[in-house]
Amino acid sequence: MMILITGGSKCGKSRYAESLFAEFSGRKYYMATMMPFGDEAHEAIERHRKMRASKGFQTIEQYTDAGSVAIEPGSAVLLECLGNLVANEMFGEGNFPADCKNKIFCDIIELKDKTSLLVIVTNDVGSDSLFYESGTEKYIEVLGKLNTELADAADKVVECVYGIPVVLKDGIHSDDSVNEADGSKEHQTGSDHGKGECGC
Repeated sequence: MMILITGGSKCGKSRYAESLFAEFSGRKYYMATMMPFGDEAHEAIERHRKMRASKGFQTIEQYTDAGSVAIEPGSAVLLECLGNLVANEMFGEGNFPADCKNKIFCDIIELKDKTSLLVIVTNDVGSDSLFYESGTEKYIEVLGKLNTELADAADKVVECVYGIPVVLKDGIHSDDSVNEADGSKEHQTGSDHGKGECGC
């Protein structure tokens, strides 16, 4: 199962994401994607690592190549966050890889196939309609398209608004979803849309 959680800054995404693991009895991994810069960042990472351990998470620092991580099969992974992962993949080598979006998508599908539960925290970065320099514009474009493809592939998509989780898509409980327009049952599932494009 793959769940995508989106929203703006400080909207409760992380808290909600962690709550989804409360009933999971297997191995739980927290995939942290923020690259540390300076002593303060390293101290914050160590503090967060201890905090997650108290909640049953084993932290993995994985800045790129999300699909290559070695985890126990059938475990659960919380990836936070997709925005950092995209930035690392795009700017890590000082250039913009042409296939960056497809590469990250395939990495995440590879990671999903190793888990019984994958929760991805991402960011809504393309709704302020401001102008940015070309590198930032490209980043927003890649993250926006990746969010769209992952939302299509995910079983469930949730937007956090002021701390309130709003379900945008729920293929997990689709049999209980009723189309108000005609009263019929509405079946909604994650698709293989992205897999066809990248061959993973």
